[in-house]
Amino acid sequence: MANASLPDIDLLTRGARVHSPRVFEEICDRIRSQLASRQLKPGDKLPAERELAVQFGASRAAVREAIRSLEMAGLVELRKGVKGGAFIREGDPAVVTQSLRDMVFLGRLSLESLTESRVILQDAVIRLAAQRATEDDLRALDESIDLTEQLTAAGRFEERRVQLVAFYRLLAMATGNEIMAILVDAVTDIVLGVLIRFDAVPRFDTVKVQRRIVELIRQRRPDEAAALMAEHLKSLHEYLFEAQARHAAQTAARARPARSASSRAATRRSAAGGKAAG
Repeated sequence: MANASLPDIDLLTRGARVHSPRVFEEICDRIRSQLASRQLKPGDKLPAERELAVQFGASRAAVREAIRSLEMAGLVELRKGVKGGAFIREGDPAVVTQSLRDMVFLGRLSLESLTESRVILQDAVIRLAAQRATEDDLRALDESIDLTEQLTAAGRFEERRVQLVAFYRLLAMATGNEIMAILVDAVTDIVLGVLIRFDAVPRFDTVKVQRRIVELIRQRRPDEAAALMAEHLKSLHEYLFEAQARHAAQTAARARPARSASSRAATRRSAAGGKAAG
């Protein structure tokens, strides 16, 4: 008997066996199609594994792999227990952040591309926020800056990093555009994460710059606010690349003694071998 939450899944799969060389990918595509057409919605429970296998004309192993893939993509949540199963998740913006972060750390995306995109994105955010920000938005930004200042003074730099991400998120939310908020959140979190990875010391001019940017937004002066943000980000990104270069140099310096010791040991073994042969 078909799952009550998915009355139309048979219409998509009936008589259409999956023939793709990578069967699980086609199953994923079919389920994504149902999400796009709103046949599936957040909170819906997928049919049992055995039922999906019959409907897709695929093996249970392929269905299991498809569900696992959708779970890793943040689309499906697996719950245990009597009322458990595979459920469609609410959209999670963190998936975007994680995907971009992975591509940066794997070398698929360069830091140059990331920082350039951030400058372009923040320019648009500032200009929209200067048009649309409400008093509540501006108050939230002021409070965020106050908290950053307190965390900086207390030396609580890990919490400060989280708070800096929150400031840029609030700034993006002031545009009234949820896509902007997701993209800004992702890019900002990655850039600040890279700074930590390279052991970069926090910059202490950030609070002053943020206060001036918010004041310019409050005064509805988008050109000046955007110019100040661009200047601030350019300086921050230069600092990021300097930290990256220092980190690379330190890593290379730590590796050299190990290579030298290995080289000396190889030389001694070679010399000993020569004596034995002679």
